[in-house]
Parts: sequence; structure tokens; C-alpha cells
Amino acid sequence: MSLLQLIIIATLQGFTEWLPISSSAHVLLASDYFGLVGRDELLINAVSNLGTLAAMLLYFRKDVASAVLGGFELVAAPVTKKPLSPGARLALCILVATPIALVVAALYESLLPQGMQDALRSVYTVAGATIVFGALLWWADVRGGRERKEADMTLGHAFLIGATQAIAAIIPGTSRSGITMTAARALGYERAEAARFSMLIGAPILAAAGLYGALGLMDATTDGVVTFQDGMIVAAVAFITGLASIAALMAILQRMSFLPFVLYRFVLGIALILTTPMIGLL
Repeated sequence: MSLLQLIIIATLQGFTEWLPISSSAHVLLASDYFGLVGRDELLINAVSNLGTLAAMLLYFRKDVASAVLGGFELVAAPVTKKPLSPGARLALCILVATPIALVVAALYESLLPQGMQDALRSVYTVAGATIVFGALLWWADVRGGRERKEADMTLGHAFLIGATQAIAAIIPGTSRSGITMTAARALGYERAEAARFSMLIGAPILAAAGLYGALGLMDATTDGVVTFQDGMIVAAVAFITGLASIAALMAILQRMSFLPFVLYRFVLGIALILTTPMIGLL
């Protein structure tokens, strides 16, 4: 692939990873357009998560540091018997939110036949998921005023929000960030709080995906068109654009609803459905 094509894919990944509009859908469509398909497309998409993960860790560094220290507190809790601090509660919520999605993603990758994986990654699947889950986000966002914050987070809520990531791991177009924000809004959390918690619980998933992509590109037996160096370029660009995307999202949610993202999803999904037959004829 050319450097320009890699930068375009990385820019799309960085800008869309944390927005509720599905980064995998955008990267999938761009990769298909550039002829990057199969394992190469999956690996580039995965390794770009390293860049967007680094952007999130930097932007929410205070929350991340609090959760890391809280993790040590959790380990010592059986001995100290002390009430959990906010950082320890956040760490516990992130831990509870993670396993289901990781297990489902691993089973999907290892057990689902390649033909079914290809079918799930079709343009029509992406378009349908983009519209349907956009409508769900709209419903969750307008169904009533909700004022819950992170301090109100229960382990049950954390589990439910995190479990929805399993759907995004299987169906491109769902949007991992979008479906977790939808779940958080449906459970009564403020918009900015829903977005922040969505990003924080995404860290283990993105770390696993990024590591998988990096190791895959380092594998000398990989017979593809992209290299480990290509992956690092993608990760670096995704870091810069991801940081800008997070800042923009948090600023937007302080002032308005998720409606702009919902409308974008509707337009994108309809455009994909209408243009796909024409693309096939070209």
C-alpha cells in the first residue's frame, strides 16, 4: 500500500474510533476501496487501535491513573478490609465490564467459519447495523432526562454496558463506543459520563486488539501487502487524530445531544445501500 492510503485509513480510524459512528465500518469500506482485504485489513484495523488507545489514556490520564492505583487497592482489599475508594470502584467496574466481550471476540475469531465472517463484513451488514444501532442511540438519548454519574455506577450496570461490546466485536457498523454509550444512556447516565465510561472500559478490548494486530504484522510468515512498519505508521496517525476526536466529542456532548451522530449514521447507511449496486458495476 502507498503511504497516502495508510494515512487515510489511519485518519479514519483515529477520528471515528471514539465517536458513536463505527470506526470498523469506515476502515472496512476504505480498505475495500484500496484493495486491502482479508487478514491484512483486519491486522491494520487492529494495530491502529494502539494509537487510539494511547490517545484515550493520555486524554483521561487522571482517571486512568486513579483506576490503576485503584487496581492495587482491589488486590489488597481482602487484607485491608477498607471501603473502596472511587478509583478502586472505577477499576472494579472496568474489570467487570470486560470479560464477556473478550471471550466473544476470541470465539468469533477462532471458531466462526471464514465464510460467515465475510458475510458479516459485507457492505449491506455494515449499512444495516449503522442504521439500526443509530436508531437505538437516538431512542436511548431522547427517552428522558438522566443525571447519573460515575459515582452512581453499579457493578450490574458496568456488566451490562460492557457486555454490549460483544455485539460490536461481531457486527461491523455497530460501533463499540456507540453501543456502550447507548446502553449507558438507557441506564440513566449523563451524556458526557456515558462517553467517558465507554472510552475507559474500551481500554482492555483495544489493548488486546492492538496487540493481536502488532503480533500479526511481526509474524514473518504473514503473506500480505502490509508490514509491521506500516502498522506503526497507522498507529501514530491514529493517535493524533484520535486525540482530536476525543476532545471534539467531549466538547460536543457538553453542548448538545447525540443527534448529529445519529443523523450521520442514517445518511451513511442509506448511502451505502443506494450506492453498493453501482459500485459492483464499476
